[in-house]
Amino acid sequence: MLSSFAVPYIDASVPVLREHGVAITRHFYDAMFRAHPELKNLFNLGNQANGAQQQSLAAAVFAYAANHRNPGVLTPVVERIVHKHVSVGIRAEHYPIVGRHLLDAIQQVLGEAAAPPLLAAWDEAYWVLAKTLIEAEKRLYGQLGTEPGALRALVVSELRDESEDVRSFYLRDEAGGSPGAFLPGQYVSVAVTQDGLRQLRQYSLSDAPEQPWWRISVKREAGHDDVPAGRVSNWLHANLKVGDRLEVGPACGDFAPALQDATPIALLSAGVGITPMVAVLNALALRNPQRPTLFAHAARHGRQHALRDAVAAAREHMPALRRLSFYEAPTAEDRPAEDYTHVGRMDVAVVLDRIGVDAEFYLCGPIGFMQAQWQGLVASGVRATRIHREVFGPELLDHLL
Repeated sequence: MLSSFAVPYIDASVPVLREHGVAITRHFYDAMFRAHPELKNLFNLGNQANGAQQQSLAAAVFAYAANHRNPGVLTPVVERIVHKHVSVGIRAEHYPIVGRHLLDAIQQVLGEAAAPPLLAAWDEAYWVLAKTLIEAEKRLYGQLGTEPGALRALVVSELRDESEDVRSFYLRDEAGGSPGAFLPGQYVSVAVTQDGLRQLRQYSLSDAPEQPWWRISVKREAGHDDVPAGRVSNWLHANLKVGDRLEVGPACGDFAPALQDATPIALLSAGVGITPMVAVLNALALRNPQRPTLFAHAARHGRQHALRDAVAAAREHMPALRRLSFYEAPTAEDRPAEDYTHVGRMDVAVVLDRIGVDAEFYLCGPIGFMQAQWQGLVASGVRATRIHREVFGPELLDHLL
């Protein structure tokens, strides 16, 4: 809870942050990495290069300033940040470094407008939030039975190409078994070291926890326009072989549907966003196969439709499973009704015709896809509380801004 001294300054910062937030966070990251280059090991430098990380932090700071009076609104955001921090190994001792450089960035960008009382208010606000995160992260590390930054070497037991640009990597522990329990929908961090720099990336687990492996299904990001090629995804595709070892963190993430409910469930995905949905689907097939389920996926065409066989296999065990596949540009090889059910982008009206507005809806895919589905579902009468998204970047905060 902020003090009565700090509140008016934080409130007054809202329009300033809307205008200058990205400039502040850009200055912040530049200065922090110059002073602490070792922290580059914790951050996605691809997101640094394309500006997504700066935008994400600016959105987080703005959302905190705009919603500090309503902790209940911020709680889901804080929970997701905690899981992300634990997945990459954030430690309590990192927070003073971040706080110092963030306040310096505010002062540098705002200049004379950053009077001492404003900086004092933001120092207080930062530490109120930081202490909340530190305590929650400590609890989660304890629940997972791991130390910050701890990774395990898992053995690659199998490779499988799922589409023209997605490959599955099956990971086992040294004894040949499952690396451990997780919730369907969660993700893991994997570490790759190139040119002396370790980079972490998060990949959703794409199979049920009951299997004797962890499976990640990774899209090779080729890069386009101003978006650089995926540094880690390309390395995994080019270099990782059966028998190799991969450094992997604990399973994290709060995108984990309740599987035992009887309420109809709709799993809507596009592109590589299909990966956590298949984990959920496979777990449902084992634990609650009678549950009314809709699995709807959007892809460019069949060569980019990953994990199609997994959905077909689940249908054999789930009598109430319905499937929709939307191809934007089917090829001559793609079979209507077999490979895809509709041409074009995913249509909310078709989805709701199959499952109804009272289902629980889970979305994963590119930002534009999730925004379109969210808006279409809400406009069609689905309650927002029934719509859940798997997101990693600034779009997490859309409903707060």
